[in-house]
Amino acid sequence: MEVRLQKIIAQWGIASRREAEDMIRQSRVRINGVLAHLGQKVDPQRDNISVDGQSVAGKLRPALIYLMLHKPVGVVSTCNDPQGRLTVLDLLPKKLRDGSGIHPVGRLDADSTGALILTNDGELTFRLTHPSHSIPKTYQVIVKGHPPAAVLEQWRQGVILEGRTTRPAEVHLIKRFSQQSLLEITLQEGRNRQIRRVAQQLGYPVLKLHRRAIGSIELQAPTAPFLQEGDYRFLTPDEVRFLQKQIEHIPVGDSAELRSVETA
Repeated sequence: MEVRLQKIIAQWGIASRREAEDMIRQSRVRINGVLAHLGQKVDPQRDNISVDGQSVAGKLRPALIYLMLHKPVGVVSTCNDPQGRLTVLDLLPKKLRDGSGIHPVGRLDADSTGALILTNDGELTFRLTHPSHSIPKTYQVIVKGHPPAAVLEQWRQGVILEGRTTRPAEVHLIKRFSQQSLLEITLQEGRNRQIRRVAQQLGYPVLKLHRRAIGSIELQAPTAPFLQEGDYRFLTPDEVRFLQKQIEHIPVGDSAELRSVETA
């Protein structure tokens, strides 16, 4: 049975679906000795697939891994970085990194901290980052100044960014300090650096941003060990089932574009 090449590479745990597409564009993948092209379909039982000159024919899909990572400041949410910065994979032990195909699901920008899911389930990643879907994500945000109730309500209703209004958000004032305010914000979408851009536009720039939960999956789960920055834990079976439940209505469709942006 023929399947799109990038989907096979993701299922085998070699890379996420988006990374597989990049590898094909970069002429790193061959089918039966011939350079592959994006959208090409292959039969893994018949075709010889190689990545970077190494044959992956007959490769067995690795055991699926689902992790929660407490991302520190200064670490980038990618598998590798041309600038040589520390990546989220550098925080994992070698036994989890090598040959597993593990990668982050979405991103947190380098200046943000908190919850980030990593997995080698390429199909789950593809469908969770599909444009038609967005799991609610909850952030604790320290902003400069004291935004009044009217500003918070404006944030809740939506703010125009690049000609398009943001979706309604949950925005709650948790505490005021002398010159700062702590907010809790839950988003249903993930535009590039959205919280920081909205806060700046409203006149209350972000000083610190921390993601504490992805849907019902909390960074500091009550029944799990406390995660220091840079630590990780395996997701519980219930947490994995939550993620799988989120993608039931999303078509597998090979033609959909993958969305992977720095959301905060």
